[in-house]
Amino acid sequence: MGKKLEKAPKEKIDRGHSGTEDDSSKSTGLNILDKSAVQSIEDYQCTGNLEADFPELCALVGMREIPPVTLRPRTGVTPTTDRSILDNSQSQLDGGGPPPADRFSCLKPRLQVELEGDDPRSVREVRVRGWKVGEQMARVFSRSLPNLSNLQSLHLWRVGLTQRTLTSLRNTLSLCLSLRTVLLEGTPIPEQCYHILIAEDSMLAHLSLRNNQIDEEGARLVGQALSTPRSANKSLLSLNLAFNRIGDAGAQHIAQGLRLNRTLLCLSLAHNHIGDPGASGLAQVLGPFALTHEETVEWRRLMSAQEANQSPRRADSKADRPLSYPSSTSLERGVKTSKSTSKRKDKDPPKKEDKPSALANQTAGGVATGGQGGATGKKEDTKVAKKGSDTKVPRGRGAKSGGKEKRPPVPEQEDKSGSAQNKVVETQEAVCPLLDTVEHREGCVFIPGNHTLTSLTLSGNRLTESCLPAFLSALASQGEAGSTGGTGLLRLSLARNHFSPDCEPFLKIQEVMSIRDPLNKSVPQLPEEEQAQPV
Repeated sequence: MGKKLEKAPKEKIDRGHSGTEDDSSKSTGLNILDKSAVQSIEDYQCTGNLEADFPELCALVGMREIPPVTLRPRTGVTPTTDRSILDNSQSQLDGGGPPPADRFSCLKPRLQVELEGDDPRSVREVRVRGWKVGEQMARVFSRSLPNLSNLQSLHLWRVGLTQRTLTSLRNTLSLCLSLRTVLLEGTPIPEQCYHILIAEDSMLAHLSLRNNQIDEEGARLVGQALSTPRSANKSLLSLNLAFNRIGDAGAQHIAQGLRLNRTLLCLSLAHNHIGDPGASGLAQVLGPFALTHEETVEWRRLMSAQEANQSPRRADSKADRPLSYPSSTSLERGVKTSKSTSKRKDKDPPKKEDKPSALANQTAGGVATGGQGGATGKKEDTKVAKKGSDTKVPRGRGAKSGGKEKRPPVPEQEDKSGSAQNKVVETQEAVCPLLDTVEHREGCVFIPGNHTLTSLTLSGNRLTESCLPAFLSALASQGEAGSTGGTGLLRLSLARNHFSPDCEPFLKIQEVMSIRDPLNKSVPQLPEEEQAQPV
């Protein structure tokens, strides 16, 4: 009996182990079936974990070499320190120095990510450096990046994009709801279609297009994307166009885009072969300038539309007036008339028609009691009449107070309509500055100029002393017209140009900017400020 009892639990344990093995085999079988069911990239359901989704998507598009996903330190590091960190980590894993075959492993394609916290689904930044992003990788990004709910920044450096892949990438970025910063650098595109990243419906706040060989044509497209008389970008805060080939003509196109743009705060045009004509065009936009024919036509259209929107409101103002309420004097007159009529009714003798009713009461309730009842009834009636007349006075007052209670909804409606009107005006002013105060002189329409731009970098160009008075006059006009909105330029970098730093106009500009620039009061000016990244 003892042996049988000992064998029984062993059998149960063995059966339990076999059951778990069956369950695991079933689960693995289901996983295999699930993976076999996914035959295309469109069928794959992303989990939000880029480390798991990225290789699966790369395999589905037929990529043989899949770049690994590596974590990037949260602190900002340079490429040299990044490489040293990778070499140190590799040496620690191998127990010594890296083998000769893996010495250049840091140069292999890899996807660097930075997490918001410890959760692998909290990717806030993605970096691609030094390897081509083709159509297959663009398809992978189109499926993986929109599922990263915390993605805020995308850095692309020397990724070899084409017009087709850039268009696909732009469509992908529009689906990333939290993405606000894009750095696309060292990636020349022959068609120079970078302007699609700052279209009117773009949500990007910071864009860097450094070292992309952008010339006059690319600057023209970028300027049109910044603003035209009919449209303007309303989200971009900083734009870095340093180390390109924009030139004077391209700077004129950028200045044309700044005429009606009231969103951009920081602009860098460092090292772009810009001379005095291009710099003078930029300085002209900062101060009051005359509208072109196309802008004047648009200004007239907006003003006529604004007057048309206000005229129906004036016509309907009579209909919107509150109802008239009786005054206190009219109410008192009504109370006096009610009192006099009640007294007259009390003094009048009872009519003959009332006698049969009195006799009926006497026969029903007795002669003596009926007479008393009739007398008391008359007295009570007079008392009630007097009370009724007395109570009409507070009724009149109540009507007055009731009128006051009914009046507040009218101002509330007026406040609501006024607030809605203010919102409409604010949106119109935000959309187009042509609705701002204008001046008519010399047969032209002048507007105050762009006072929204706070930082302009023109370092490393071909500016001479002849263009500096234009900047001085622009700064002076911005200081005088402080009520037009915007702070004006707070930082103007003109270092490393073709003029002496001791010339009088430059010293005056430095003096003005030292007063206006809040950073110069506590932090010294950096020598290589033209290479600063966008905020």
